[in-house]
Amino acid sequence: MFKLKYDDFLIYDEATGTYSMSAEQQVRDETEKNRWKNTGWTILKDWRLYAMLIPMVLVYFLWKYMPMYELMACFKNPTTGDGQTVATYDWVGLRYFEKLFTDPVYSPDFWGAFRNTFTTAFYGLLFGFPTPIILALFFNEVKSNVVRSIMQVCVYLPKFLSTVIVTSLVLVLFRGNAAGTQTIGVVSTVFGWFGADQALLDNGLVYTTQYYRAIYIITDLWEHAGYDSIVFFAAVIAVSPTSYEAAQIDGAGKMSQMRYVVIPSILSTVVIMLIMKIGSLLSVGYEKIYLLLGQGAGETSQSNYEVADTVSTLANRWSDPKTIVNKEDKALGTAAEMLNNIIGMILVIGANKIARTASDVSLY
Repeated sequence: MFKLKYDDFLIYDEATGTYSMSAEQQVRDETEKNRWKNTGWTILKDWRLYAMLIPMVLVYFLWKYMPMYELMACFKNPTTGDGQTVATYDWVGLRYFEKLFTDPVYSPDFWGAFRNTFTTAFYGLLFGFPTPIILALFFNEVKSNVVRSIMQVCVYLPKFLSTVIVTSLVLVLFRGNAAGTQTIGVVSTVFGWFGADQALLDNGLVYTTQYYRAIYIITDLWEHAGYDSIVFFAAVIAVSPTSYEAAQIDGAGKMSQMRYVVIPSILSTVVIMLIMKIGSLLSVGYEKIYLLLGQGAGETSQSNYEVADTVSTLANRWSDPKTIVNKEDKALGTAAEMLNNIIGMILVIGANKIARTASDVSLY
């Protein structure tokens, strides 16, 4: 760093031997002097806009920052207490992370949950990321505003349904009748028409290992693809009409226009959204999984944890005060979730760097 001197900002007059300040420097000094005053007046003038930020700031503070204190549990060993109420702690460093990797009791469960998390997230990215782009391109080709609006509302609507409603609908469609007290789901009945095994119908497709993951991905697509297409559709309609006209003059058809005009124009948006999607790649929530497997099937649903158990559900079971057996279980659950988030952060940084190197487009 160069050390600044007073004559870097002042003009020396050799005739009089005095220093003077330029008009530009006077303006800069005046602006710097009144910077906080001007900022205060700006906030006061637009106070309604800043007031609208308060709920979001509170949400982030209470649900994103305050829980960070609990992350210290993965570095501490409870020395007293019954596993639910702990009085004192000893710092143990990375011991719980080592147990996740090497302990014969906890390591198999963790690696199985991590494998399921990565597999489910990979299939979700493979099928879930291109689908909103295809929907946006499809909407762009619908010429009638009324028809397009109706179709968009239909595909956006599932996003506004709660997870409880979505999972209840899935259970109604795919459930079996192992207990003999309920009607077989519609989709399970259709499978029965085509000669599906009776045991499969009794258990229900959603509680069958080979079908659970496909059902999870398809319902996730149905729930989120339409809403996720909003960003891509906004990028598509922002493409200049002159680009289409130039392509038509060159003899480009619809597919050629889509390939050489639309897709290159929205590529920066696609890259940014892909980086953000990779950031949440391993954040497979436990709510939907618990609702799908925790209702109505008893032991049948528990057997499906072979493919359904994720790091989030594993950490939740280990940290649940009702099911804690060992005092260290909560710390292990916190360590598993934190390790999962660290890997997600590394994926974001890596994807961002690759995108910046390959296409000069990045998230930051």
